[in-house]
Amino acid sequence: MNDDLPALAARIDRTNELLTRMLAEVAKTPSTHAIFVDAGYLYAAAGRLIAGTEDRRAFDLDAEGLIEALIDRARTIFADSRLLRVYWYDGARRRIHTAEQQSIAELPDVKVRLGNLNANNQQKGVDSLIRTDLESLARHRAISDAALLGGDEDLVSAVEAAQGYGARVHLWGIEAPEGRNQAEPLLWEVDSQRTLDLDFFKPYVARRTAPAYEASGATRPTREDVRFVGAQIAAKWLAARGREALAELLPGHPYLPGSVDQDLLVEAEGILQYSLRGQSDLRRALRDGFWEHVQTQY
Repeated sequence: MNDDLPALAARIDRTNELLTRMLAEVAKTPSTHAIFVDAGYLYAAAGRLIAGTEDRRAFDLDAEGLIEALIDRARTIFADSRLLRVYWYDGARRRIHTAEQQSIAELPDVKVRLGNLNANNQQKGVDSLIRTDLESLARHRAISDAALLGGDEDLVSAVEAAQGYGARVHLWGIEAPEGRNQAEPLLWEVDSQRTLDLDFFKPYVARRTAPAYEASGATRPTREDVRFVGAQIAAKWLAARGREALAELLPGHPYLPGSVDQDLLVEAEGILQYSLRGQSDLRRALRDGFWEHVQTQY
């Protein structure tokens, strides 16, 4: 029995040595942070702040530039931490990427996660996606800090889930012209709060200006004229993108992705030299012409 004591002591010493080395390695491992962006909140709050409207079709957002600015801001706040990635949460019909969402997904260090978009253009399932990612990353110790750009009260459960696994959650908000645009229960639960102001967003949000021909007094085109222009633009669109691009459009019929619909409107107004803003019957004729041509190619 006594002969086993030296061997046991040697094994304990080796175990202690291994533990010491492991702790030293852990101490050298940098902290990791991730940025979580609720795009619905971002577009609504930044659009209201800069362009005076929450309608995405009324302004342009330089998502690439804004994401770089968010990464830089996080770098100054989490100085001794490395970025895991930016998570961008948005809605899309049948969860099919729009052209804009696809371009964001192709950016380095960015992961686009899509909830559904219902007939009223309301996001569904985005909050649950944020909770799933926050909880999973915190549970697996993939992040120590999470910067969350959002304002919905439904995000409280996501914050609590991440904090339960030891991650710190930092809420980022967007300056509101008046009042608040973030739920108070969410503000109460997070570890810290920061507000990004007008000057931060100005370089990345710009209101779309009305065409010069809007007040030109041009003769109102007929529905058939507009329908024909829609078909022309569809032919040009397919020639530029190829038949495989139809997969982005057909599942959403009779709706077009927001970016495609806006491009269609702007190009049609240029051809017609007539503003279609507020002309709902002509806008429908334009989309009908576009769809009719697209469907003949399917």
